[in-house]
Amino acid sequence: MSTRRGLRLGFDRFSGLYLWALFIVVFGIWTPDLFLTTGTLHSVASQQAVGAIVALAVLMPMAAGAYDLSVGATVNLATILVTVLQTEQGWGMWPAIGVTVAASLAVGVVNGFIVTRLKVNSFIATLGSASIILAVQSIVSGQSQPLPPASRAWTQLTQREVAGFQIIVLYLLVIAVLAWWALNHTPAGRYVHAVGGNVEAARLSGVRTRLWTFLMLVTSSTLCGVGGVLYASLSGPSLTFGGALLLPAFAAVFLGSTQLTPGRFNVWGTLIAMYALATGIKGLQLVTGVQWLADIFNGTAVITAVAFAVWRQGRAVTHGRDATRTATTSEEPPPDPPDPDPALPEKSPEAAASVQ
Repeated sequence: MSTRRGLRLGFDRFSGLYLWALFIVVFGIWTPDLFLTTGTLHSVASQQAVGAIVALAVLMPMAAGAYDLSVGATVNLATILVTVLQTEQGWGMWPAIGVTVAASLAVGVVNGFIVTRLKVNSFIATLGSASIILAVQSIVSGQSQPLPPASRAWTQLTQREVAGFQIIVLYLLVIAVLAWWALNHTPAGRYVHAVGGNVEAARLSGVRTRLWTFLMLVTSSTLCGVGGVLYASLSGPSLTFGGALLLPAFAAVFLGSTQLTPGRFNVWGTLIAMYALATGIKGLQLVTGVQWLADIFNGTAVITAVAFAVWRQGRAVTHGRDATRTATTSEEPPPDPPDPDPALPEKSPEAAASVQ
């Protein structure tokens, strides 16, 4: 029984790693000349780095029970803004980066204000702000894709190699470690998870629920600003790439919530899910040459992860009810008094009265 329980627990917590290993084995056997190469390893690691940063941006407000659907528009705006400031306004690289990240932070402040002060549902609020951000992007870009900066420092910002990998992978690891430490090893992280778990219970416990939701939305947009800057340095500006990051980011976060600590949005589960899906997509693209497989993979991952989470929650509720019912029915009534010993003579009422 304990062995079966251990195996079930292992698959519940580490199915993403098993899936990742399965993809590597299958495509390594299927097309080893294309898949089992350092070029494939490095391309998957670097190409998914920005998507993983955006996934962490999605994770932050979701840990507090809020949605940020403006992440795709925000990261796209950051990509265009940091490029335009350098190529059309003549700004230096670092001032342009600073203003871009500050502008992204301002987007989070606006989102946080609408959600926490105006009390608009985060889904609706950030969906509306995404549309406004896209309009601002059109104004900034003049509805034409700007040319990328030509300076070597700009390209080396993300493309310099460290231990064989582009340095953008190192940036991702640093951001992930900081996010993991903040959410899992600080009082702030405990407050955030409390708000995400039950906002009313957290409020009655004295947690400033609106403050932590506000801060997580600001953190989300700031991370999108960083991701947009890094994408512009790595791949150049794009007017449309941000929208394509939205579904993979949510797929990674939902699927990641079934890993390591099931039922809780967590950093390392998100990264495992992101790179496991990316590995499967890369393998299928190498074999078939079809590009739309990414949408199928990510959409299936979102549906599967949410369905599994709902099933798991329902199972937990059922087990709780069964345990309560078992505990109630297991309470035995008090035993009946013992029968009198037949060897002893029964006392007559007169004898009992005389004893009294």
